Amino acid sequence: MPRSKEIQEQMRTEVIEIYQSGKGYKAISKALGLQRTTVRAIIHKWQKHGTVVNLPRSGRPTKLTPRAQRRLIREVTKDPRTTSKELQASLASIKVSVHDSTIRKRLGKNGLHGRFPRRKPLLSKKNIRARLNFAKKHLNDCQDFWENTLWTDESKVELFGRQMSRYIWRKRNTVFQKKNIIPTVKYGGGSVMVWGCFAASGPGRLAVIDGTMNSTVYQKILKENVRPSVRQLKLKRSWVLQQDNDPKHTSKSTSEWLKKNKMKTLEWPSQSPDLNPIEMLWRFMLENPQIKLNYNNFAKMSGPKFLQSAVKDSLQVIANT
Repeated sequence: MPRSKEIQEQMRTEVIEIYQSGKGYKAISKALGLQRTTVRAIIHKWQKHGTVVNLPRSGRPTKLTPRAQRRLIREVTKDPRTTSKELQASLASIKVSVHDSTIRKRLGKNGLHGRFPRRKPLLSKKNIRARLNFAKKHLNDCQDFWENTLWTDESKVELFGRQMSRYIWRKRNTVFQKKNIIPTVKYGGGSVMVWGCFAASGPGRLAVIDGTMNSTVYQKILKENVRPSVRQLKLKRSWVLQQDNDPKHTSKSTSEWLKKNKMKTLEWPSQSPDLNPIEMLWRFMLENPQIKLNYNNFAKMSGPKFLQSAVKDSLQVIANT
């Protein structure tokens, strides 16, 4: 479709002068050789703004029609995983051709921004009911109960794995500068598996797991670390041990061991690692600037054996702060 020619300012001024002399749209259109709709638009603009001069505009008019914008918002609201390329193809089906970056900008102006999705456990209906029942059961528990809960968990600490999902800011032609690269080694550089615990009063003992973790190894860790941590953290006699439903934790031999050693456990819903506050401790340990520096200094020296010292020292930093 050919682009319409802009009416010169002098011609627009003549339209207003003839209009002020008492002539109607039809007479002005015939006298100046303009479309009647054009005459009406010029007069309406003059009546509204008091001028026939072009008003300032923000830039090139958007190619996205209101209908197309509503379609975009409707599709991403229905399925947040829809990509900008898929949205681009969807608009093409209604004969709207725009770049995918235009689509992202338009969604951003409507409050819809691209983000990395949070990872959460896959929950069945049974899991959901169990989590809800857990929340209802402990809804009115006093603060003293939670302050005397010993939270426990195992975590894998990797030498290079924590540094992989990162963005950096750099100038052109600096891609291979040392500060702008992420070092990689074969097989990931090693890792260590650790068991840790903490309470409201601070972190407890940390145990490094050598070899395969099974019920026997787990019971040995509990024997060597739980009660010393309880004494260290000054928990009351009514303290409760929290552990998840890993098979090593709920096996028959472990259950009998806990009963024999008179360790009361907190009933825990399955598929609920996100409910355990110790997950925040692991994350804080590796992301806090001071602690991260300590961790990285050890990690760069050699292999997994130095990670043990790094993790222990990092937990000590948390305890001191």
